[in-house]
Amino acid sequence: MRFLLVEDNQELANAIRSRMQLDGHVIDHAAKLQDALAFSSTGEYDLILLDIMLPDGDGRMFLKQHRDGKMDTPIVVLTARSQVSDRISLLDLGADDYVTKPFDHAELQARCRAVLRRRSGTAQTVIRYGEVAFDPVAGHLTVGDRVINLRNRELRLLELLISAPGQIFPKQKLVDRLFSYEEDVSENAVEVYIGRLRKHLENSSLRITTHRGLGYRLDHD
Repeated sequence: MRFLLVEDNQELANAIRSRMQLDGHVIDHAAKLQDALAFSSTGEYDLILLDIMLPDGDGRMFLKQHRDGKMDTPIVVLTARSQVSDRISLLDLGADDYVTKPFDHAELQARCRAVLRRRSGTAQTVIRYGEVAFDPVAGHLTVGDRVINLRNRELRLLELLISAPGQIFPKQKLVDRLFSYEEDVSENAVEVYIGRLRKHLENSSLRITTHRGLGYRLDHD
């Protein structure tokens, strides 16, 4: 999935980014409020990690503008404020959850997973279609008796396609969701991962179809 990290502490940002990338997530990093607004207005994100105290403004302004604009991207706030009233205020402004600094990175990852599950309307982590079982948390794809450990981008690509079976995803949209702004890649890079997933899904009820000029779609029997 693609996350936007808004955090001015470079050391902390690097640590969060490294942990999230190990999980296969694509991370765009904004160190200032102005950059965060620019990223969010041009990119599509599955989740935003938002620091409150930023060098050019208050993260609560970003949160308020985001929600006033009817944008429903999940937001997890990173805050040094421990008062109950402060946390209530953040939730009332539209935050989906928060972690108080200093925090354990495993807790942050778990809270992100929980928020994403709530937004998808399910408490289940394993998605099943016939003989296919996909566990995005563990990174496993089971097809019949085969258990496949997916590589990071294979995992995130399948997670995206399986979230909306029957929907056509344009190549450029897949590029945007799989790679950060810092990575210089072409649309052809997506074809490599599509090919790998097709091989994994051989002899199953799931198939990835190509729609020329439009993109790719996951279908099931």
